Amino acid sequence: MTSPATLPTELSEAEPVTEALYSLEGMWCSGCALAIEHRLNGLPGISRVGVDYASATLLVAGESEAIRREALSGAVARLGYRLCSLERAADAEARLDGESHRLAGRLIVAAVFGMWTMLASLLIYVGAMPEPRLERILAWASGAFALPVIGYAGLPFYVAAWRTSRAGWPGMDALVSLGVLAALGVSVWLLWRGATEVYFDTAVMLILLLLAGRWIETLARYRGLRALRALVPAAERVQVLRQAGEAWVAPTEVERGDHICVAAGDMVPLDGELLDDAARLDLSPLTGESRSQGATRGDRVVAGARNRGEALSMRVTARAGECRMDRLYRDMQRAQATKTRQRALTERFAAWLSPLALALALVTLGVSFAFEVPVDEAMVRALSVLVVACPCAVGLAVPLASLAGTARALERGVVFRDPSAMETAGNVRSVAFDKTGTMTLGKLAVTAVKTARGLSVREVLGLAARLEWGSEHPVGRAIRQHALEEGVPLAEAPWRVEERPGRGRMAWLVPPHDGDVQPMRLSIGHPEWLVELGVAVPSNGNDDPTCTRVDIAQGRRWIGTLWLADMPDASAAPLVESLRREGIDVALISGDRAPLVHRLGRDLGLAETACFGGRRPEQKLALVAALPRPSLYIGDGINDAPALAAATLGISPLGASTQATDAAAIHLLCPGLGGVRVAIDTARGTQRVMKQNLVLSMLYNGFALTLAMWMPIPPQVAVLAMALSSVSVIGNAARLAFRHSDIS
Repeated sequence: MTSPATLPTELSEAEPVTEALYSLEGMWCSGCALAIEHRLNGLPGISRVGVDYASATLLVAGESEAIRREALSGAVARLGYRLCSLERAADAEARLDGESHRLAGRLIVAAVFGMWTMLASLLIYVGAMPEPRLERILAWASGAFALPVIGYAGLPFYVAAWRTSRAGWPGMDALVSLGVLAALGVSVWLLWRGATEVYFDTAVMLILLLLAGRWIETLARYRGLRALRALVPAAERVQVLRQAGEAWVAPTEVERGDHICVAAGDMVPLDGELLDDAARLDLSPLTGESRSQGATRGDRVVAGARNRGEALSMRVTARAGECRMDRLYRDMQRAQATKTRQRALTERFAAWLSPLALALALVTLGVSFAFEVPVDEAMVRALSVLVVACPCAVGLAVPLASLAGTARALERGVVFRDPSAMETAGNVRSVAFDKTGTMTLGKLAVTAVKTARGLSVREVLGLAARLEWGSEHPVGRAIRQHALEEGVPLAEAPWRVEERPGRGRMAWLVPPHDGDVQPMRLSIGHPEWLVELGVAVPSNGNDDPTCTRVDIAQGRRWIGTLWLADMPDASAAPLVESLRREGIDVALISGDRAPLVHRLGRDLGLAETACFGGRRPEQKLALVAALPRPSLYIGDGINDAPALAAATLGISPLGASTQATDAAAIHLLCPGLGGVRVAIDTARGTQRVMKQNLVLSMLYNGFALTLAMWMPIPPQVAVLAMALSSVSVIGNAARLAFRHSDIS
């Protein structure tokens, strides 16, 4: 049995409601997605269903038993589709490769045979034949060349039409099939009556142009999924270090806690914790930054980074499929399958358009008969109404724009985890930033160390580095790096560590032995916090206001102080200036000392009243909650998680803690704050394109239907107009691929 990744979303007295993600095979268009949604929504125990055609993903929420693959696959299979476990990015790319090849084959058949069909029809229309008998032969030849196009190239449209009709949700493919069959039927009827002005070319053009549109659409989806694949680098084999010796195994066989070795130049296959004293890692596959970065013992190592130093050893902290990039990939898939307001509106419109078009075609036929319009012309008018109403553009308007915008953002190092984030990010009224590691480079350096009497600098550095074992905070990383540079050996991890968000850390180096009292507690963090713990911390009256101070205590005894300096991120000032220029309120909220926060705020052009220093996590939350909404908060630490959750949208920068990334709706994969500008501008551009696509497609369908009902339009012209509307939507969405932000 294959188990999906489930996530509790709501608790009730009966049974918890969970979510599951699956992949779907066999979908041909957005109408297939709507049909599957319609069928699954009627199943007991299902509360919400979302199907995204672009990524072939199903998101289903409901009771845990109802959303199991075994419970859903039967209903899906009866419609002619196949439910699978959530496919990997590489599998999705292979699937789209196959789809594009099959489409290309059908497109070639349609082009080759359709060319002769249209040439024969053109010769008839221009009166190039010297006698009617030759025109009749050409008309039959036109039909003969159209048969491979109608019978083979158009087959996927008929299959999709049958499946969606069985589901009680006929969509665009039903209209296309009716249009093709109507053009074929009208042409055969005209031939039987001896007429030569047949419409085989209409059926051929309809299939040919729609296949071309599908092929272009597949290429757009392929581009988006290639960007997604970059989130999940694949490794075929992993070198595991065991007591019995080294072994090469598949990544799926590696468990948490296993020790693995990554050779020089190889890619890190799984998330883990560095066991060596130092390593050099190239994060360019993940972030695009060309310079390699140093890591010290206990640092987190993310799958996808490349080892640029000697062979390194690490302890695995996440199994295959559970790494950070795997979670981001699933978040992206979930976002694509979740319906936003605009997308739901579009799909409702498209769902009503198909039966409306069929009804209007019948009305047109009846009114034409009532006004004694010739039968031939009446049938042609009804055919034009059917063809012109195909809601291809409506079905593509929002999903393609969303996929293009998401892919564009991903290529520039921004991940939208929440589908509503794309709608909200472009409308923010206030933005608040954390300081250390967000507005500053986060690459702190220890500038001075003061020790208690009887202790050396090396002893204090060694204890501080051990206390900061595995810390993702810039202060902890800087202390470990400085200890390494000073030649202080990094001992084993403490027996127990407790985080105090916004305050510091407590650690117990060794476990208690039988009969022993509780082992000595060590603390490191903000001096005011240590005072609260009963530590007699020396006065900080002579502290450098440009430095961050960290104190260390053993029990209630102060044993040392470290001062660390940081520099503002070069991208912070232009970002703040651009946000203020747009009328967005900007604030700086930090747990660091007020003098440091105010000085940085002045450097960035912020008023004193917009800078808040020395704030605890709950105070950060209250300040962010009071900002004008929609609000945006950018933070990287454990202490920022409550504020990230309190903001309308949270953004976690590169290197943020696990708690911060889990609480944020948007992740930055590149260093610096340029990604904030990218996120806002991409969201605005995507929303603009979505609205343009909706307006274009709705205006087209409204105008074209009205025109086709009240005046004769050649079916060939109706086909071209329908194709032009689809191409305009696809082309408008493709513009997002070439849109650049003002700040990078």
